[in-house]
Amino acid sequence: MPNNPIMTNVDISPKEALGQFFGFNKFKGDQEAIVQSVLDGKDTFVIMPTGGGKSLCYQLPALMSEGTAIVVSPLIALMKNQVDLLRSFGGEDGVAHFLNSSLTRSQAQKVKEDILAGTTKLLYVAPESLTKKENVEFLSEIPISFFAIDEAHCISEWGHDFRPEYRRLRTIFNEIKRVPMIALTATATEKVQEDILKNLDTPNANVFKASFNRPNLYYEVRPKKDVIREIIRFVKQHAGRSGIIYCLSRKKVEEMAEALQVNGIKALPYHAGMDAAQRASHQDRFLMEGVDVIVATIAFGMGIDKPDVRFVIHHDIPKSLESYYQETGRAGRDGGEGKCVTFYSYKDIEKLEKFLQGKPVAEQEIGRQLLADTVSYAETGMCRRKYLLHYFGEELPGDNCGACDNCLNPKEYFEAKDDLVQVLEAVKESKERHRARFICDLLTGTETSEIKNYKGDKLKSYGAGSDHNDQHWMAVIRHASVEGHLHKDIESYGNLSLTDKGKAFLKKPVSITFTKERDRVEDDSPDDDITLNGKGGGAADERLMSMLVDLRHAEAKKHKLAPYVVFQENSLEEMTFRYPVTLDELTQITGVGSGKAQKFGKPFVKLIADYVEEHEIERPDDTVVRTVAKKSSNKVHIIQNIDKRLSLESIAKSKNLTMDALVEEMESIVGSGTRLDINYYLEDKLDEDAQEEIMDYFRDAESDDLEDALKEFDGDYSEEELRLMRLKFMSEVAN
Repeated sequence: MPNNPIMTNVDISPKEALGQFFGFNKFKGDQEAIVQSVLDGKDTFVIMPTGGGKSLCYQLPALMSEGTAIVVSPLIALMKNQVDLLRSFGGEDGVAHFLNSSLTRSQAQKVKEDILAGTTKLLYVAPESLTKKENVEFLSEIPISFFAIDEAHCISEWGHDFRPEYRRLRTIFNEIKRVPMIALTATATEKVQEDILKNLDTPNANVFKASFNRPNLYYEVRPKKDVIREIIRFVKQHAGRSGIIYCLSRKKVEEMAEALQVNGIKALPYHAGMDAAQRASHQDRFLMEGVDVIVATIAFGMGIDKPDVRFVIHHDIPKSLESYYQETGRAGRDGGEGKCVTFYSYKDIEKLEKFLQGKPVAEQEIGRQLLADTVSYAETGMCRRKYLLHYFGEELPGDNCGACDNCLNPKEYFEAKDDLVQVLEAVKESKERHRARFICDLLTGTETSEIKNYKGDKLKSYGAGSDHNDQHWMAVIRHASVEGHLHKDIESYGNLSLTDKGKAFLKKPVSITFTKERDRVEDDSPDDDITLNGKGGGAADERLMSMLVDLRHAEAKKHKLAPYVVFQENSLEEMTFRYPVTLDELTQITGVGSGKAQKFGKPFVKLIADYVEEHEIERPDDTVVRTVAKKSSNKVHIIQNIDKRLSLESIAKSKNLTMDALVEEMESIVGSGTRLDINYYLEDKLDEDAQEEIMDYFRDAESDDLEDALKEFDGDYSEEELRLMRLKFMSEVAN
C-alpha cells in the first residue's frame, strides 16, 4: 500500500483504486456500479443494509476525484470513527477531516488549511455546521467533487430518525454550489425513498437498492415476562460473545448494565446523558473487546463498524420497523451468526403512543402508523422475515425462512377463505377510505366515534365478524396485505384498498390458509421484581418447606432467637422455588442479605443441596441471577442521612414524607438485609429500660407482628415507637 493514498488524476480503474487504497481485490454487490455512477457525475441514491459497505461507495470516488467531497453525517462520534478509519489506511492525516462544534478554533483553522492545500479529499460535517455563514462562504470558494448524505433517511418525516435540519440540505447545497450528490441509507420504505428523492430534487438519480434480506440473522419475539432475568440468562448462554442490548430510556440502560455487571458480565452503558468522553471511552472499549456487551439507547451503533456482534436484544420494542431493522442489522455484519431477540408487551406500545401526545397532528398520525406496523410484526404468526421484507417492498418466496421463531416452532393454520372475503367486502363497502383499525371495529361491531362519524353501523359488514375478536381480524388484514390482496396507502396514513388480486379473489374465492397469531402479552412483570415466585405465593415444594421450617426452628433455638429472626416465611417459600445451594445464591432470596446469609445460611444451603441431589431435582435455572438492590433516591438519601445522624423528622421533611412513610421506607431497607443504626435517635425517645423491655419482647416473640406487640404492651408505647424498636432489633440481631 502506498504512503500517499490520494489518487487524484491517476488514470486507474475503480477496482485498481480499491486495491491500492483499501487493500480489497473485489467489490461487494453494487459497489462498483455505484462508485462509477458518482465518478460519472450522476446523482446517486443508495439503499443498502447495514454491513453492505455503504461508506466505501462515497469514500473511494472522493479519493479518485478532484476537490473535496463534503459528507453530511448526523453524529460526531460517527464522523470521528470514519475519519480515524480512513487515516489508518496510510498517507497523510489530512486526507480526511471533520468540521463540527467539537473542534477548537485552531483545530478548525488547520482543517481549512489542509482543504485549501488540496490535501483533504473527504470533509465530514454535521448539518448544523453547514448553516453557519462562515462555513458556507468557505465551502463556496473551494473545489467540491460532490456532496454525500449519510443516514439519508433522516431527511424524511416518514423515516425512523427524522431530523428537521436534514430537510434544508438541498437549499444549503444550492447556496454553496451545484455539484453531483450521493445519498445513502441502510433502511427506507418505498415512501421514505420517494420523500428523500423529492426533497433533494434529484428525480433522475441512479437508484441502487440491495436486498434487505439478512439470511444469517435469526429473529425472535418473546413475551416481556421477567425480562431482566431472561436477558441475563441469554447473555450467559452466549458468554464471551459481543452483543448490544437496546433500551428506550437512559434509566433502564443504567439499571440493565448494573444488573449484568453484578452477574459477572462485562457490560457498559451508553446513552446521551453521559458526557462525550465517557461515551467515547465505553464505545472504544466495546470495539476493542474490553467489554462484551453494550447496553444502549438508540444513540449507539450508527456507523459503528464492529463485524462480530453476535446478538442484539431489544429490552423494549422499537418505535418503528425501520428502527428495528437498522438496530438488528448491527448483528452478524461479517456474515456469521446473529441472534435478534425482542421482548414485547403491548403496554410498551401504549407508552410510546403517550409520547406522541402534544406533537403536531400529522406527526402523531405518522407515529401511530409506524407503531401499528411494529405491533403487527410483534404479534404476527407468519414468517417474521417475510413480513419484515414485505414492509420494505421486497417479497420473500415461500412461507418458511427457517431462521425465525415462527418458522422454527410449529404454527397453527386456519382455513381463511370466508374470513378473507369478509375483510375484502368490508374494505369495499366502506369505499376503500379507511385504515385497518376501522375495518376491525366494523367487523366486530365495535361502536367507536369513527364508526359513528362514517355511519359504519349502517353498513352490512357491521358486526358480521363478531364471532372473532379484533386481533383475529387484524391478522387476516396483515396476511391479505402481505399476500397482495390489499394495498395500504402510506400517503393517506394507511387507508386500505383492494388490489387486482383482491378483486379477483372476491369474484372467485378459493381455499386459502393463514397462520394464527401469537397470544398478545397484555402485562409485563415489574422490571425490578425478578424473583420466580413473588410474595405470598405459598411453597412450591411442601416437603422441602416442612424441612426448612423444622431447621429454622432448630437454628432459632440454638441462637436463642425467634424463628422469624432467622428467616421470614416468604424467604423460606422462595427457597422452595429457587433451591439455592450456595451462600451466594442464598443472598438472591428476598429478605436475605449477605450478612444474614453468612450468619444463618450454611445449614440451609446444605439441607437444600442434599435434598436436590437425593430427589434428582432439576433446578429452575443453573444460572443464578443476582439482583441489584432496588435503591430509590429516597432510600439512598435515608441511608446516607441516618449515617450522618440527622433526626428522622428532618430526613422526612427533606423528602416531603410523613413519618409513617419514612418508617415504611426504613422497614423496606432493613427487610432487604441492610443494617440501619438509629440508636442516636431512639436515645432521645425512649430510656434504656424501655428499650431493653421491648428488645426482650421481640427476642421471645413468635412473630414480629405489630398488632401482637401493641396488645402485649397495652398502650405503654406508641405504634411508631414499637416500629422503630422492631427496626433496631432486626438490624442488630437479624442483619
